Amino acid sequence: MKTLCLFLAAGLVMATAPALGAAPDSTLPGYSKGAEVIRVPGQRPQIDEIGGVIYAQIKSTRAMKGLRMTLLVPRTEDLKPAIVYVPGGGFTSADYEKFFEMRSALAQAGFVVAAAEYRVVPSTFPAPLEDGKAAVRYLRAHAADYGIDPTRIGVLGDSAGGWLAQLLATTGGEKAYDKGDFLDQSSAVQAAVSMYGISDVRNIGEGFPAAIQKVHQSPAATEALLVNGPAFATFAGAAIGSDPAKALAAGSMGHLDGAKPPMLLMHGTADQLVSPVQSKQLYEALRARGDSVDLVLVEGAGHGDLHWYQPAVITRVVDWFQKTLGGPTKNPTAKADPHANL
Repeated sequence: MKTLCLFLAAGLVMATAPALGAAPDSTLPGYSKGAEVIRVPGQRPQIDEIGGVIYAQIKSTRAMKGLRMTLLVPRTEDLKPAIVYVPGGGFTSADYEKFFEMRSALAQAGFVVAAAEYRVVPSTFPAPLEDGKAAVRYLRAHAADYGIDPTRIGVLGDSAGGWLAQLLATTGGEKAYDKGDFLDQSSAVQAAVSMYGISDVRNIGEGFPAAIQKVHQSPAATEALLVNGPAFATFAGAAIGSDPAKALAAGSMGHLDGAKPPMLLMHGTADQLVSPVQSKQLYEALRARGDSVDLVLVEGAGHGDLHWYQPAVITRVVDWFQKTLGGPTKNPTAKADPHANL
């Protein structure tokens, strides 16, 4: 399905059903005159949070470092689709436990949600992509532990995380970026959502004023550090445009060949940090190739501002993942959970 949508991400009032009152029954245990009795249907699953999971070991300076993820796992016996969340941070940080509103909504909808950190500057590309692929492979290798359907794994990211989500989607068939453990598992994803992400690091400020364009031409710009590394010893640093082919390969626009999973691109029309052209150019390139891609422009939204935390946006993402990956399905090998009714 190929659509271009424009909507206003204003606050969305979500109605909830009130608790059902019941007439006091003197035969109920603990009954006391004047007590209120409510009936609570058990419709929402319990969500377990599993933190401190080491999904990969990477060499950092002189030591090995564990890359961490935090999982939200609905406590059901169903086989569940999974979403890897990779955070933004300007290529310099990966605060993977943020955006709880979105992660929680996905978990409540029946997804296992794995928020994963990844290497950032001064590490250079393709280190972040290698880490993202390692996170996907880890989930597939441990699918039985978390009740995951390994055939249905998606990825979600915002800003630099959107950049990484796009790359994970567009390089599913490229084995060169698979490094580390669980190499017998596929790192391909079946769906991807990018919010105000970057598709080509060569033109992040496309359409912005000349002063901003000049900043992006600096060897000290974060995208230049990501691709070329910092100045060191006899290397004076290099601007992002110093090696166009190398820079192109560090974005999804450099990986358009081959089959792609469905993608949802979202961008704010008032983004002053990452040009909306970033989503537009990838959308048009994928659409021209016949790939399944949606573009949603959030009117008046800036870069990572409060628009993105509103129910209108969160519901849009959850609904898209449900439509694309489906919901929980019956697990034929499930065993009864002795703690389910505790």
